[in-house]
Amino acid sequence: MDQFIELFENLINPEWIIPHGGLYLLLIIIFAETGLFVGFFLPGDSLLFVAGIYGGLLSNAFYDVPFFLIMFMIAVAGVLGNFVGFWFGRKSGPLLFSRKDTLLFKKKHLYQAKEFYDKHGGGAIFLARFLPIIRTFAPIVAGIVGMDKKKFMFFNIISSFTWVFSMMLAGHYLDKAFPSLKEHLELIVIILILITTLPVIIKLFFSKPKHASPPHVD
Repeated sequence: MDQFIELFENLINPEWIIPHGGLYLLLIIIFAETGLFVGFFLPGDSLLFVAGIYGGLLSNAFYDVPFFLIMFMIAVAGVLGNFVGFWFGRKSGPLLFSRKDTLLFKKKHLYQAKEFYDKHGGGAIFLARFLPIIRTFAPIVAGIVGMDKKKFMFFNIISSFTWVFSMMLAGHYLDKAFPSLKEHLELIVIILILITTLPVIIKLFFSKPKHASPPHVD
């Protein structure tokens, strides 16, 4: 029980996740954050950046596989997460929009993702990958509105590999350029969270909520 509590308390702490769960926990978190609506609070961007900094340790702890393969596996986890979200959206449809809010489910996130999808079309799947909360719900909404599966998978794969590789390579090479980077991880994580979540926070608190009708699917 104590270990479970410790895990829950540190789910948003990349510095704890890397040494305690390694690649396995990292894969689970990326999978959950990119397709399961209960994973919207997980630290995808900052976790990937810190994983890039500790890429060598991750490789050594996982049979000394190349760093490129580590990134590849994480990107695949992101692809699978989005696909599960898309499948869930297709199966559940408008029922989600009539569901009552709970601690882990907020209907406003679905409306926010739908508005984003309506504005950007298929490219929303790519753009959403770089926005916390939105990236969790965008594939679900894509499934609800009946987006073509081949089109979805194209943007899903491209976005996941771009997101994972850019974040991890940024951490990897910045650490090489600035060896003291590890000494300021807390500050870096805070800055990353602010940069990535600020647009979402502004949208949530300063835009007028839309009360659109749930999408109709046959």
